[in-house]
Amino acid sequence: MNKRLKAIPKFSNEAAERAFWEKNDSIAYVDWKKAERTAFPNLKPSTQTISLRLPQHLLESIKTAANARDVPYQSLIKVWLQEKLRNS
Repeated sequence: MNKRLKAIPKFSNEAAERAFWEKNDSIAYVDWKKAERTAFPNLKPSTQTISLRLPQHLLESIKTAANARDVPYQSLIKVWLQEKLRNS
């Protein structure tokens, strides 16, 4: 059974495209049976590694708080930093 696919509209900006795909199922526009896996080997990570020296007692307190929340301590540090920036 060959289902006729709808044409994907042209979008004026990313917000318009996002709004469209939030309300429409891609199966009406794309034949996913013909999709192929792809790899992007040259993508650079969007994060940057830094070195941060903390007093041992502070790091232990952060690790304890992270453990209580069942999250990695580095992730908790990132969340706290983001919250602080948002609130300042």
